[in-house]
Amino acid sequence: MQLIKDTSALAALSKDLAKAPYAAVDTEFLRETTYWPKLCLIQVAAPGVEAIIDPLSAELDLKPFLDVLALPSVTKVFHAARQDLEIFLNLMGQLPAPVFDVQIAAMACGLGDSIAYDALVEALLKRKIDKSHRFTDWSRRPLSEAQLAYALADVTHLRDLYPALRERLAKDGREEWISEEKAALLDPDAYDTNPENAWRRLKLRKWNADYVAALRAVAAWREKRAQERNVPRARILKDDALQELAEQRPKSVAAMERLRAVPKGFGNSRHGPEIVQALEEAAANQRAPIQVERPAPLPAGRGPTVELLKVLLRCEAERHQVAPRLIANAADIEAIAADDNADVPALKGWRRKLFGEAALKLKQGKLGLLLKNGHVTVQEVNQ
Repeated sequence: MQLIKDTSALAALSKDLAKAPYAAVDTEFLRETTYWPKLCLIQVAAPGVEAIIDPLSAELDLKPFLDVLALPSVTKVFHAARQDLEIFLNLMGQLPAPVFDVQIAAMACGLGDSIAYDALVEALLKRKIDKSHRFTDWSRRPLSEAQLAYALADVTHLRDLYPALRERLAKDGREEWISEEKAALLDPDAYDTNPENAWRRLKLRKWNADYVAALRAVAAWREKRAQERNVPRARILKDDALQELAEQRPKSVAAMERLRAVPKGFGNSRHGPEIVQALEEAAANQRAPIQVERPAPLPAGRGPTVELLKVLLRCEAERHQVAPRLIANAADIEAIAADDNADVPALKGWRRKLFGEAALKLKQGKLGLLLKNGHVTVQEVNQ
């Protein structure tokens, strides 16, 4: 087992990785008590190459490896890549590319929504994964040989999954099916940590401008404080407290102390006046106007249509052996129920062939759902 703890060894490893067509990558990190994830290990495996990199070593500069992650000639293979990509974006200032996420590929191959790594390895490679070191504190040193072997196995399996899934996608002509999901993974906006945009992660309870402006103000304040102190957002204030502050918009710390979701004493702390000031600025319209598009309500009586379309989606997904979530989401279903010409992915390209056309036929009464022997089947309706 190759454990990389200094820059010269990492440079030699990176030189070998740069020659490979693909490299499986995984990370071990901690973020339960921090805002920014603490990177503890990097595991990497390519054809004929496998190693563990110790980013906590004082003698190691990650740049040679990060340069490989940026190489367009090397496909970087992950499982459930989003958190790993977030870490590397913070380190590199850009996202690794190109990227292949085996979890997304598995969805296109009919292996389920968000399939767990151990289940995927067992399904395709017929291997059982050892979980004995699953709850290791990867920040502690030294790590045992058994712990390191467990960590390395994650990428050696991943290295073998990649060609199997790629071949399966090519055989079934489904490479296009995951193109949008891959593009979404590499969209920098998905990893945005700009405090001014923090409110977009919260569910809007109202749509009036005063509430939205106040929610933006308090969410930005919390995000800044969480980043400065490097603690989870909820350690500053929980989401329910932000919502109540935005709805009630207290004009004094005394009024803030009367709010139920805000912790007792918070208003009288040094943070209380800062929140009041942020709310005052939002009320005075000192911030740029916020563009929020309120979703159109579902037309009356279309609820049953939505439910039937959901059943049809599951039937068609099972028939074509693809995860339903890859074809359409709840918003797509509601949009189709309301409008035959809805501008949604489910009515375009391969998704339209698999599901969209059938969905429109169901709405038009040309297709029916039949329950027989406990199973739902789709049948053409004779008119």
